Amino acid sequence: MIELESNNHSVFSLNYHLVLVIKYRRKVLDDKISGRLREMFETLAPSYNITLKEWNHDIDHVHVLFSAHPKTELTKFLNAYKSASSRLIKKEHPEIRKKLWKEAFWSKSFCLITTGGASIDVIRKYIESQGEKD
Repeated sequence: MIELESNNHSVFSLNYHLVLVIKYRRKVLDDKISGRLREMFETLAPSYNITLKEWNHDIDHVHVLFSAHPKTELTKFLNAYKSASSRLIKKEHPEIRKKLWKEAFWSKSFCLITTGGASIDVIRKYIESQGEKD
């Protein structure tokens, strides 16, 4: 069953799978840093009508499942999030700077996929399994 959201004029279900990669795939993520990055996402998301559904990480990237409103400007949100989180995480965890090159935290690129081709449960299980050893 599809979970629908609505406003005064529309009904929608817009879910996205986002992958953000650390610049040059530097291995800087652990549970503490990923948790802080998630907090920053959750703080900024409501002002863009975005709702976090799932978050997980590996040592060099994060996977995010979120829903958005049809009017959400996704690239504006992503740019704001990447900029703010990069600045704050380097300030709060100065040891990360030693592992980065030229101060860049996130790669400029990102992967954003609509989740219409797979059920949310399949994507949620995939994200939950990230970083697990075989």
